[in-house]
Amino acid sequence: MADTIFGKIIRGEIPCHRVYEDAQVLAFLDIFPLAPGHTLVIPKEAKATLGELSDESAAAIGRVLPRVCRGVERATGCVGYNVLQNNGSAAHQVVMHVHFHVIPKLADGRGLGIGWEAGKLDGAAGAELAKRIAEGM
Repeated sequence: MADTIFGKIIRGEIPCHRVYEDAQVLAFLDIFPLAPGHTLVIPKEAKATLGELSDESAAAIGRVLPRVCRGVERATGCVGYNVLQNNGSAAHQVVMHVHFHVIPKLADGRGLGIGWEAGKLDGAAGAELAKRIAEGM
């Protein structure tokens, strides 16, 4: 995997506003925030997508992410927040290193805006798709 800006941040070559750090995870403020408190949570393991991440790094992210969310809530007084994680450029991933955005939604409307065009799941097709996904795991 090519070195990314996040690798440089992890190594201390580029400064950041650290929120949390341990042996496996780093959390820091996004320099292009959608709202004050927009925080990135990244594994120190350099993998592009969530499906490539080791179980150990995924577990470490899962342990830290709720803590960061609580901190963002308390610090910003937000009325809600989004946790966003994109995989691949087609899904709007820009930095090819796994990262989670914790984006506060403020009372004044700042934060993430989402359009959601929901479809409907057919019972038989859903059963077949669920089976294929489970087999792929």
